[in-house]
Amino acid sequence: MKILVTGSSGLIGSEAVTFFDGQGHDVVGVDNNMRAVFFGEQGDTTWNRDRLLESTRAFKHFDLDIRNREDVFKFFGENKFDAIIHCAAQPSHDKAADIALMDFDVNAVGTVNLLEATRQNFPESPFIQVSTNKVYGDSPNELPMNELETRWDYADPKDYNGITEECRIDRTLHSLFGASKTAGDVMAQEYGKYFDMPVGVFRGGCLTGPSHSGVELHGFLSYLVKQIVSGGHYTIFGYKGKQVRDQIHSYDVVRAFEEFIKAPRAGEVYNLGGGRDNSASMMECITMVEDMTGKKLDSTYSDQNRIGDHICYISDLSKLRSHYPNWDITKSLPQICEEIVAAADGKAANA
Repeated sequence: MKILVTGSSGLIGSEAVTFFDGQGHDVVGVDNNMRAVFFGEQGDTTWNRDRLLESTRAFKHFDLDIRNREDVFKFFGENKFDAIIHCAAQPSHDKAADIALMDFDVNAVGTVNLLEATRQNFPESPFIQVSTNKVYGDSPNELPMNELETRWDYADPKDYNGITEECRIDRTLHSLFGASKTAGDVMAQEYGKYFDMPVGVFRGGCLTGPSHSGVELHGFLSYLVKQIVSGGHYTIFGYKGKQVRDQIHSYDVVRAFEEFIKAPRAGEVYNLGGGRDNSASMMECITMVEDMTGKKLDSTYSDQNRIGDHICYISDLSKLRSHYPNWDITKSLPQICEEIVAAADGKAANA
């Protein structure tokens, strides 16, 4: 197969490139390093692009801006792709407020450009939209919760497995990022259902791994590890540091994509995170990484939580597992942390 990966220098994009190239597929990546525009030097992903070009079998990279409709249509007209994995995005709900128009152009307009280019040229090719749990806004915060010693957790046993795809996505505070991603999410569903195209929408929890260029405004676990390893400062925003996230390794994310490409469905939506087993609060993650590194985090606490932030978010993976029984989580949270620590140690040693 010939597979297109947008955002190929980012966390999930680079994992997809490595995975499918390793299987012998021809992988084409597009990435114009917008992450450096969003987040400055710390967000620069050219190191990851260079790593892919050196380590892969036949990966080809193109510097394409998905906001440019004419260039996208020309690119699709000159290439035939058997699958499209759309990872490119402005990923920070904090940063979006400062760059509202750019955020919408990347997350919403860029997505519809790719969907329409696919429809016009090869509508039979599976299209994967990497969405986010932020499409639910802060509606998950309405669930009854208990405050435990180190985390918040759902109070009602029926919510134990987490948030399902039935959670509403409107009448809730999203952040501008959440709203722009919701626009792309719904448009991807519509192309699948209206045009009967094989489009899958994956609403990510905390996607992470050693290839993450984590910054304060996006990439919680990667950035946390970086600050502990380097001795940098970290600010905990609200909820007493007990807010819960479910971490999923980028490899397990891409494995879900592989299963969808093998047996695609039209406009289907899946929650994709680490689930209950890989859930942990910020406090719990800090303790885990401190124990692994033997270093203490230099941190301060702010009472102001991030706007629209989730108090407790765990992805219910039941639907994904039922549709694709060959998929499951393979990387535990301690394994994920160990990989990120090793990567951070390596970068610190080479700095």
